Amino acid sequence: MSNPTYKSPRGMYFEEFQPGQKIITPGRTITEADIVSFAGMSGDYNQMHVDAVYSAATPFEQRVAHGLLVISVVSGLSVQTGVMEGTVLAFREIKDWKFAKPVYIGDTIHAEMEVAETKLLRRIGGGSVTIEIKVLNQHSDVVMKGTWIVLIAAKPE
Repeated sequence: MSNPTYKSPRGMYFEEFQPGQKIITPGRTITEADIVSFAGMSGDYNQMHVDAVYSAATPFEQRVAHGLLVISVVSGLSVQTGVMEGTVLAFREIKDWKFAKPVYIGDTIHAEMEVAETKLLRRIGGGSVTIEIKVLNQHSDVVMKGTWIVLIAAKPE
């Protein structure tokens, strides 16, 4: 009996990822609601994120988005590309992550992802894909960068 809610994966299988391959995500504007919601969810009410008067007196001169909020948004943007939809097995690792510039309310970010390495892991039925990521704002400034390692399913036999 088949499951009527199951859809065939549209994502790429491990064998389809190649070093040098580039993927660009759609963009998304960071809003005040994003910051307030993330503060509530995470419990991180640091004044630089939620207090306009306090943050005006900082070197940023205004509220900034939580770095982990931005990473979470980028994770969602990467899923929206469809390349991992139904084929990702797990998010395994974040390496060498750098927070280069602040992300402000109203900034629109997107990510440029490049496959750096693939490694077959037969025991999991797929492999690891190392992806170098740059997060850019609407001015093409790199606001974050680093490396993600994801586990991707192999093509069914």
